[in-house]
Amino acid sequence: MQDISTMQDNRVPDTVMLDITGEKCPMTFVRTRLALDGLLPGGLLAVHLRGAEPHKNVTQSVRALGHLILADQAEPDGTFVLTIQKKLVAPPSA
Repeated sequence: MQDISTMQDNRVPDTVMLDITGEKCPMTFVRTRLALDGLLPGGLLAVHLRGAEPHKNVTQSVRALGHLILADQAEPDGTFVLTIQKKLVAPPSA
């Protein structure tokens, strides 16, 4: 099973899925950061992760980099899905 895929959704731009439920900190954020780096500005990344510590660390780190968390959903199996929008590029200064 691949852990990164693109889903088609007519309501939103393509969303890249990243499953890091088997990873431990700090690799949870490293993998999230690499996936975000591969997106265009405004792109969407849905990160599936397990555990309170990875959830807290990834959430804080993503926000610190200026990205937007659009959704933070707890799943019945104890995992979380964070939907992240990559920050938009600021227009060049005059």
